[in-house]
Parts: sequence; C-alpha cells; structure tokens
Amino acid sequence: MKIEHFPLEFVKALPILKKIQEAGFEAYFVGGCVRDCLLQHPIHDVDIATSATPYEVAHIFKKTFDLGIQHGTIAVLENGETYEITTFRTESGYEDFRRPDKVEFVRSLKEDLKRRDFTMNALAVDYEGNLIDLFDGLLDLEKKVIRAVGNPEERFFEDALRMMRGVRFAGQLGFTLEEETFFAMKKWHHLLENIAIERIRVEFEKLFQGEFAPFGLAVFFQSELYEYTPLLKNEGEAILNFQEALKISSVKDSIIGWTLLYDLLSSKKNLNDFVKAWKLPNDTLRQMKALMTYLPLRKQGFLQSLEIYYLGVELAEKLEDILPFYGLTPEKTRLKEIFAALPIKKRQELAISGEDILAYFKKPGGKWVGDSIEFIEKQVVLGLVKNEKESLLTLIQEEFSWNKPLL
Repeated sequence: MKIEHFPLEFVKALPILKKIQEAGFEAYFVGGCVRDCLLQHPIHDVDIATSATPYEVAHIFKKTFDLGIQHGTIAVLENGETYEITTFRTESGYEDFRRPDKVEFVRSLKEDLKRRDFTMNALAVDYEGNLIDLFDGLLDLEKKVIRAVGNPEERFFEDALRMMRGVRFAGQLGFTLEEETFFAMKKWHHLLENIAIERIRVEFEKLFQGEFAPFGLAVFFQSELYEYTPLLKNEGEAILNFQEALKISSVKDSIIGWTLLYDLLSSKKNLNDFVKAWKLPNDTLRQMKALMTYLPLRKQGFLQSLEIYYLGVELAEKLEDILPFYGLTPEKTRLKEIFAALPIKKRQELAISGEDILAYFKKPGGKWVGDSIEFIEKQVVLGLVKNEKESLLTLIQEEFSWNKPLL
C-alpha cells in the first residue's frame, strides 16, 4: 500500500527523512503517527525511526539534544519544529517489567518493529509513502482489533504498562482486544503493580476521556486491571458505575473525571489519600476539594450567589458539567448571569486591604485582621454594604468586638 497524500505533519517532516537518507541511512515515520494517519485522526507527534545511531544522527543535523541517547533517542530541531528520532533497536532483560536491561542498536527495521506493543503501532512509512506492514497491522486497523505484536505474554512481560495502553486504545478508538491479547492481559494483570503510578495515571486519564470510554472501562473491568490501580481494588462496582455514567456524557476535563470517580467509590476514602495515591497534582486536589464541597448542595438545587463567589466561575462551570452524570440539567447561562452581577469577583477587588485596616485601627496584627476581611467580603458579595473604603471601615468598627470573634 502507498499513502498518496501525506498529512501536513508528515510533509513538514519530510526534509528530516531526506537528510538521513542522503547520509546513507534508512528513515521512516513509525508508530502512532502512522496509525493516526491511516485512521485520518489528528496527528500530535511525528516519530521517526532510523538505521543511523544517535551519534550519526547528531552529525547529520546542526541542532540536536539528548532525549535518552542510551536508548537510542535524540531530538532534532529543524525549521522551528522538534522531532524525536530513534535508532532501530532490540531490547532484552526487563527485570522490572518496564525498562529493558539491555538495548542494542540494529540496522534492521523489522527487528525494531518486532519490539513494539500492538500491530497497529508497528507500521512504518518511507519517504515515498510506501507502507511497511510486517505484522498485519493494517488488517487489524480495518478490523478494529488491538493485537499484540507476536506473543502477547512476552510483550506484557517486557512492559506491563502495555496492558493499560491496550485498554486506553480501546477507550479512545473503540477497538476490540484480540482474544489472545486480552487473555494474556487478564492472566498477567498483576504485573501492573510494578509500574510507576504516574505512568498508569496518564493512560487511565486518556482512557476515561476517550470517545469510547465506556467500552474501554468495560475492558479495564473485565481484565481486572483495576485491582492493581491505586485505591480501586475491590471497587469493581464503582468502575461499572463510572462506565454507566460515561454512557450519559463524555468527559473532556480530567478534573471532572477524577471527581466523578471519587464520588462513586463504594467506600469513601479520604480525598487527600485518594489524590496522593494517584499522585495527582496539588491543583487537582484543590479543585476536587471545592467540587466535592459544593456538589451535594448543587444536587439539591441551584447555588446561591455567595456559594458561586466562593467557588469561582471556572469551578462553578465544572460543577455544572458534572450534573448530567447524575441526571441533572446544567444551567451555565444562569450561573454566568449571577456571577456577572456580583459586586466583586475576588477578594483582591475589595476597596480595603489588611494594611488599610491596621492603619485605621492602630492595633497589632493578628487573626482579627483576616476575620475582618472575611466578614466585609461576605457583606459586599451579599450586597449588604457598598464596596467603598469608608463604608467598609465603618462596618468593621460597628460590628467588630475586641473581645469576641466577628459575627
């Protein structure tokens, strides 16, 4: 087969292939970018494989930097773009079920493609557009099948993360796991416990944000991979409920996906522990805490102006996006109208600061200053006082008791 019309991403990268070929080496577009080209999906990264060693590639191009030269990968900067170029290689060892103990550079494209995870990712295209398909990857693409290259047990022993990649592709593409590949995954699912949580998290996020997430989650459940992911052991029912929820609406924001999953857990873990176990960013924890605080209230009815103010319009919109999963109708227009009508949108817009309060009352600093700001902030948002310096200082003077907390 020959690809007659290259996507723009390939066209821009053709000079890279040409330079490598002119230097006497082979070079091909490989892997996911070829798969996405054939599926007519957006191409995010163009990966290039070559018979040239990293050192030989470095001599061909003026601007390069090391991305893991010991494993054969070097980055090339050309015409404002960065391309990862990897030398054909074989791998062996895999004592940690993830990284090879030994990497050997080879000159054979076939040897390089043999080590890849699935047939649909073991495709290559040369400068002329000729498709190199040594493992029937094109046929599997046409049949919408995810099949391991060669022996699936060997592939998963080499890199146990490939099992998560398999269910992720099922969720993104809606493809079915080939029988032997699926059974190998189910047999060796426990190997996933050897993989770094960060890597599992990346694949899981892509899975539940995929177009076919319910299908991918079904494979995730059936393969029992969930038993070896953070805090999901014995949470099969939650996974199935998550699957059902994603049949209602898709998840485009990972924060919404994580919040929904957490809310569906049968045994409520501490949110901090959940976020820590999955090694999610601190900002994710902040957003999830806010959403989980206001979600029960929102299920009961629309939030009040003060609640919307404290939550912030961005998180309030995310809260609305969660509602369809509970059979509720979001009201973003109403939300935006209420937020737009607020006297202030954030604390920094108050007409006075802590320094102003200290200067006015001539008292030593302390908790009372923060209490004062919190008090007037609430009064301004509720429309009970104008956001004017003199009015706010007078209100503090009238309402603040030096012997007890603010009302």
